[in-house]
Amino acid sequence: MNKFYRRLLFLVLLVLVISGVVIYTTVDINTLKNLDRFKWWSIALAVFAVSLGLFFDGSRLMHLVKISHEKISLYQAVQVIFGNYFLALLTPGATGGAVAQLMFLRHAGVPTGKAAVLVIVRTLLSIFFLTLCMPFIFMHDSGILPGVSNRTLMIITLTAFVGIIALVVGARKGVLDRLLIWIMHKVKVKPKRRNMIWAFYRDTKSAISLLSKAPRQMLVVFIESGLNLLCIYAIVPCLLLGLGVTDADWYTVMGRMIFLNMLLYFTPTPGGSGIAEGGFVYLFADTVPAGTVGIIAVCWRLIAEYIPFLIGFYYTVTVFGRDFLNRKLEESACAAESDLTSGGKQHE
Repeated sequence: MNKFYRRLLFLVLLVLVISGVVIYTTVDINTLKNLDRFKWWSIALAVFAVSLGLFFDGSRLMHLVKISHEKISLYQAVQVIFGNYFLALLTPGATGGAVAQLMFLRHAGVPTGKAAVLVIVRTLLSIFFLTLCMPFIFMHDSGILPGVSNRTLMIITLTAFVGIIALVVGARKGVLDRLLIWIMHKVKVKPKRRNMIWAFYRDTKSAISLLSKAPRQMLVVFIESGLNLLCIYAIVPCLLLGLGVTDADWYTVMGRMIFLNMLLYFTPTPGGSGIAEGGFVYLFADTVPAGTVGIIAVCWRLIAEYIPFLIGFYYTVTVFGRDFLNRKLEESACAAESDLTSGGKQHE
């Protein structure tokens, strides 16, 4: 069995084990009684919500490609989106998602340099939107993280926000160029690693430049980024409505989903598996009916991640063929990763 299929089998087993453990440890005597009230239309509503989110994701990608003076079809944008889900769930910290986007964009005819910049812009806009939401969450929801006060979380968020603005300004003014050269000289980074860091920095500068060149179009893309994330996070309210939960604080529910998904950007497990379910159980144990929090957590992951993963698997096989999955996945991923860190040269 080759490396790819071993990894795929490991992921399937990991998901099954985590889902089983989460459900087993959260089921109680009230589970069947509460599930008996479940309305199946909420599943359709949740699927509609994630479909709407994916539509906004594809729309923002097409707008970004247009801003970069390239063009892709809606079908090609769909392939990029689902390909992202596929490789993101197979790799620690979802790092493969960026590689998948680059590979599909290249296949769609977008030059490597521009594709690398577009991937970075998409990630930056999503993280920036979530960062902007954090202060409003902490002002409303006290004690969201055990052992850490909301005041501390607010300070960390505002510091990160100011840091992002400073980095953007520093990159635009060229201050970071000199700082990066000084740091690499002092730390004595190896030439190969130095070239990778410098190339990634150039890509990031190109991404920032793209953001500033078309402010009105970028505002539209930013709004689409927010709508994309909010629609996907709305899966949980849809499922809660199906259980008859109508009196929940929906502001808190959406806020906690945003907080949880922000954390998942920095988790080391494939696609955040385990941490996502565990975090959900902790954050929503008091919100959902007794004995159903684990089941809702697994349903959320199924609709938001695992079904798109399977669709992405289909598109990967369709576009790149079965041979791609046998041995060329690693080779293509390595090549794409190399392009991701060196594409800035071509873009410039």
